[in-house]
Amino acid sequence: MTRGLLIAAPASGTGKTTVMLGLLRALRDDGLAVQPFKCGPDYIDPAFHRAASGRASYNLDSWAMAPTMLDAIAGKASDADLVLTEGSMGLFDGVATPGATGNGASADVARRMGWPVVLVIDVSGQAQSAAATALGFSRYDPSVTVAGVILNRVASPRHERLARSGMAAAGITVFGALPRRGDLKLPERHLGLVQASEHPALEAHIAAYATFLRAHVDLAALRAAAVGGATGGDGGTWQRPPAQRIALAQDAAFSFTYAHVLEAWRRAGAEILPFSPLADEAPAAAADLVWLPGGYPELHAGRLAQADRFRTALASHAATRPVHGECGGYMALGEGLIDADGVRHRMAGLLGLVTSYAQRRMHLGYRRATLHAPVGAIGAGTMLAGHEFHYSTILDQPDAPLAQVVDASGDPVPETGSQRGGVTGSFFHMIAPIA
Repeated sequence: MTRGLLIAAPASGTGKTTVMLGLLRALRDDGLAVQPFKCGPDYIDPAFHRAASGRASYNLDSWAMAPTMLDAIAGKASDADLVLTEGSMGLFDGVATPGATGNGASADVARRMGWPVVLVIDVSGQAQSAAATALGFSRYDPSVTVAGVILNRVASPRHERLARSGMAAAGITVFGALPRRGDLKLPERHLGLVQASEHPALEAHIAAYATFLRAHVDLAALRAAAVGGATGGDGGTWQRPPAQRIALAQDAAFSFTYAHVLEAWRRAGAEILPFSPLADEAPAAAADLVWLPGGYPELHAGRLAQADRFRTALASHAATRPVHGECGGYMALGEGLIDADGVRHRMAGLLGLVTSYAQRRMHLGYRRATLHAPVGAIGAGTMLAGHEFHYSTILDQPDAPLAQVVDASGDPVPETGSQRGGVTGSFFHMIAPIA
């Protein structure tokens, strides 16, 4: 079994992603093969993990994934020396109604895999009091082991001494203390961090994080605290592919794809054929299905509106074969997209959907969808677990609904997606089938 740790925090915004990236690179520089994972639904952080570690990062989601699937994905670490898993939000934060193996909290993954937790605690505005937070987290759930903490945003040597004294009094191990450094913050936008592929100096930043972590964290003590996790397994078929040959949009506007989904499609024999709508490329003529994933079409609406070759080829494909869009891909299949400045841009026009990013409202949460119509080879009646995360508002949706969609509590969700012939789309992001 590969030993591992889960890097978590009491809340979002504590700096755990910076810590995660610095640790991945520093340990890689020490000659270790470090396998990264990310708890919960997240497309952006895994791309940074890959850049830092040199290995693909996979999501582990206790709400959406069956036990065999979780264990099989965790088994991707079988050839690694160490596992580092980044938590989401606060360690115990999840939904009220449990799903496949838990409520979606990072603690579920730590518990199932047996990975001890390292808490990244922002000690801004406090000193010894931070120990009360750490002590509460260490005792909240006896089935989850908190190995210790990394203190972040330490203001001065005196501040560090006071914070460490509180931790010592509470019996909490301190693996390191990171001085406050405003220059190490990654840029963000409305769905989280700016994508790794768009970061102008990502390699230099990751190298700086590694140097910073190495100077202030006891890496040997962290490695010694790691414990073996699940042994893995093949997990069966995680997700049957929607077609044999799938033309997959991949560029800055369409980049939100889960590594475990694409791997499942390939394992089942599907061929993935990438193309770029932003570069006005046509999907492969031999494709059985075109799949437009989520991303940031609202930031590139003008270029997409001018992509005549892409739009013509997409319409030609849709005349005889299926097309599907998830979230941003769904928006791009519609009649129009209104950007943040209120300018309307022509989209593919294969659905009647009109969306507005000028009228922003956050839509966020787990979803279960029961398909009314097939999505390629994914048949009508199939139940899927996934999530929704966007800020765009639907102004017009004249087509038939694609699915019955409910949230984690089972309450109906108005964003049901659309279907018109073989063209389908939804704001729902697919994570896994529900058996």
